[in-house]
Amino acid sequence: MNKQIKTSYSSLFIGGEWIKSTENNFSEVKNPHDQSTIGSVPLASTEDMDLAVKVAKESFDSKIWRSKSLNERLSTLKKFQELHNEYALSLAEMITLENGSSINFNRLLQEQFIPATNKGIFEEAEKFDWEISRENADGSNVLVVREPVGIVAAIIPWNAPQQSALGKIIPALLAGNSVILKPTPETAIDAMALGDIFNEAGLPKGVLSILPADREVSAYLVSIPEVDKIAFTGSTRAGISIAQTAGAQMKRFTLELGGKSAGIILDDATDEQIINTIIARSLANNGQSCIGLTRLLVPKNRYEEITDTIANAMNQIKIGDPMDAGNYLESVFHEPQYNRVKDYIQIGIDEGAVVKAGGLEKPEGEAFEKGWYIKPTLFTHVTNQMRIAREEIFGSVLVAIPYDTVEEAIAIANDSEYGLGGGIITSDRRKGLEIAKQIRTGGISLNTLYPDFGSPFGGFKKSGVGREMGKYALESFTELKTIVY
Repeated sequence: MNKQIKTSYSSLFIGGEWIKSTENNFSEVKNPHDQSTIGSVPLASTEDMDLAVKVAKESFDSKIWRSKSLNERLSTLKKFQELHNEYALSLAEMITLENGSSINFNRLLQEQFIPATNKGIFEEAEKFDWEISRENADGSNVLVVREPVGIVAAIIPWNAPQQSALGKIIPALLAGNSVILKPTPETAIDAMALGDIFNEAGLPKGVLSILPADREVSAYLVSIPEVDKIAFTGSTRAGISIAQTAGAQMKRFTLELGGKSAGIILDDATDEQIINTIIARSLANNGQSCIGLTRLLVPKNRYEEITDTIANAMNQIKIGDPMDAGNYLESVFHEPQYNRVKDYIQIGIDEGAVVKAGGLEKPEGEAFEKGWYIKPTLFTHVTNQMRIAREEIFGSVLVAIPYDTVEEAIAIANDSEYGLGGGIITSDRRKGLEIAKQIRTGGISLNTLYPDFGSPFGGFKKSGVGREMGKYALESFTELKTIVY
């Protein structure tokens, strides 16, 4: 079954009700491929945020949701997932139109990844230590209880919006919290659709709000004292600002931020392993992935051979309309991101790196004239001190850094302010595992394998604070209370 979602919304979703914004301010959602208008969403004002927080606090204080048993909460959220599956294709198509990512990529997320991830969280919730009791040495009893943190503001990016949203909403609701979701306006249609689905699933009124907003209003939401927890995915710069605001008020926060992940290619790696990993782990979602392997560390004794192999593979990638399942790379998200990626390509050229594939020019042809298209680009003769090797570009731009020894490769991989993802490309799994243990990063995998999103997901250093997914997400949306009696 393929249920269809709406393409435009005239009201905000506040506590389960569709309510007009206090300001008549709307955002048109554009297709990055051809700049056609897909639909529109209202933008929230600070007054709308105040109302959403007020409603969330009333719902939390009334215990309308958190007083329900775990089985009751699970029942509602499992019903939501059943309904979400029925909208999966429609949601995938909408996200493709919103952010320009491949329909294949979005169908994978909507039809496989999200259901599997939520199923895993449901299973973890059923065996989670919501209460632990023991006897104290003095004969008293100790009860350690996990309680919901309170009102959660979930702020998400545009590159994988449903996955980011539900990765926060589902565990937060399972823990008994009330949630305010703040999506990026340019990809808010699919987020607003969640309101209809949660209503259909029977989520009590007041527990969830969905309000697209600009940066100023988003910052205002973070600052509202009654908000107890910020769950944010986005840029490191924005994450630092959130941490400063939250720290001043002693709010809880989890931050899943940027990355400049290293992919260490060992000298025993085959061409097939290299190509498959680079295509899947470095260029998926148009390179707009926080865990993408964008720093390729290549052994000097095979440097020219391996970079030739990668360049040839990148030059053969099909680029075009993201709704065409035959294409692998598509337009980047919007004009500011397009200009950012182009600026970094120019920076790489100015720094003395060599463009071995791609470059500044758009792909040739009328089909690419209106969209924000950039050729997948590979820089060679890169040092780890260049800006293109140190700063997150968030596009299909890869840098190849040579190394002499495995120890040097490990040192280069760790010489970064980021520490989110990483990869080892090798034919020797045991050797790969030994190296992986030495990389200072939140997640790392061998060859084409992706991180296991039932395991803790998050970063070291400036890649974030805290962890998402599985039982670790449940932990992050709860407070611990010790009762001695």
